[in-house]
Amino acid sequence: METLLVVDDDETSCQLFAEVLEAEGYHVNQCHSGEEALARVHTEAQDLLLVDVRMPVMNGLELTRKVHHEHPSLPIIVMTAFGSMENAFEAIQEGAFDYISKPMNLDELKKTTARALANRAWHLQSVQDGTPIEAATELNPVIGKSPAMIKVYKLVARVAPTTSTVLIQGESGTGKEVIARSVHLHSPRAGRPFVAVDCGALTETLLESELFGHVRGAFTGAVSDKKGVFEEASGGTCFLDEIGSISPHMQANLLRVLQEHEVRRVGGKEWTKVDVRVIAATNKNLEELVSNGTFREDLYYRLKVITICLPPVRERRQDIPALAQCFLRRYARTARKTFSGMSDEAMERLCSYSWPGNIRELENAIEQAVVLSNQPLLTPNDLPLEVRENLRSPLLRRSDRGDDSPFADRPTLDELKKRYVLHAINCSQHNFSQAAKVLNVDRRSLYRMLAKWKIKPFFKGE
Repeated sequence: METLLVVDDDETSCQLFAEVLEAEGYHVNQCHSGEEALARVHTEAQDLLLVDVRMPVMNGLELTRKVHHEHPSLPIIVMTAFGSMENAFEAIQEGAFDYISKPMNLDELKKTTARALANRAWHLQSVQDGTPIEAATELNPVIGKSPAMIKVYKLVARVAPTTSTVLIQGESGTGKEVIARSVHLHSPRAGRPFVAVDCGALTETLLESELFGHVRGAFTGAVSDKKGVFEEASGGTCFLDEIGSISPHMQANLLRVLQEHEVRRVGGKEWTKVDVRVIAATNKNLEELVSNGTFREDLYYRLKVITICLPPVRERRQDIPALAQCFLRRYARTARKTFSGMSDEAMERLCSYSWPGNIRELENAIEQAVVLSNQPLLTPNDLPLEVRENLRSPLLRRSDRGDDSPFADRPTLDELKKRYVLHAINCSQHNFSQAAKVLNVDRRSLYRMLAKWKIKPFFKGE
């Protein structure tokens, strides 16, 4: 039985919260001041603290800061008056797991408490399994404590326990799949499959077979029956990335899944019931696609029951140091190198760069720095050129050879097009979605160009 400590100077509120949580099967202690709570944490093991912000002498934020410093794995839920968003942001920054607004929704209290305890149990299990504490922390998929990300955390926390469809919007590289996995991880479906499909990377035929499965003989190469993603993920979550790129035919099929919760395999006749939660993501403006008739309005409203908008890195610059340190630890372990950290100047360059490729570009930059560095402290010289020099776009700079003209060897128009496409891909660190956006083409057109120029693995041979 988990032991909880409720801290509130209002004895009536404290007693109410205790009774609600005891009815959920927890052992609950009560304190009426920050000083008393701090002493109790020092002498008795606790599994979770529920702390009110407004208390005399030592307020809830100060208590949170001290307890988190001494017991970083102990989850703390902060209670704050409705509308006190500044206190909520500060609570998260001081180490609180989450916050709840007053007047309090008791169902939210129960769910948040259960989620915090599940997260604690997961961390403890990671340590028991031999996973280093730093690595276990990195497995928590969402990083950052900027106000923009705290809003995302709160939305994830509220939608995770439900079965509602979620639409995640944001620029390429902002971490849409990471957020989708976080929703799944904190949902009752966490023990069931999470299956991700990149809808923009597959032709319509392949995508239909991937999502819905097929029966033997449905098409050339279908030598046996195959379950689709919706069947494989039954009981769990299906993440559909780049949903804005699917065809009208696929839109109609997906709409039936969301409305009727059933699928029919390609070439089959029977409908199969599926219990799957759908999370979709896009970097396109679906409203514009609806208005110009390329995306079904009824599907759009089915997908956007809950919408999570992810901010680009340039709008959450205060999270860059935490993200950079996380990637530094990750790739240092992969490369079997030891780093004492990153110089202040290097961090300043990271924080001032615009990051058009968002988190994905930041991660690639840190990986490059780790691989190329031969000293224990990363410096600006280890960072990519565009980050060092704060260039607006790597595609705008001249050739590194110092050649003012790209036509010195008089290439054909097709050869020049090929060079520019490859240059865009290289500058985007092989992020094909970002390269396609720079080139103003869709990703399938980009793949067709690469196949035409016989560039592996897009060219399969004669």
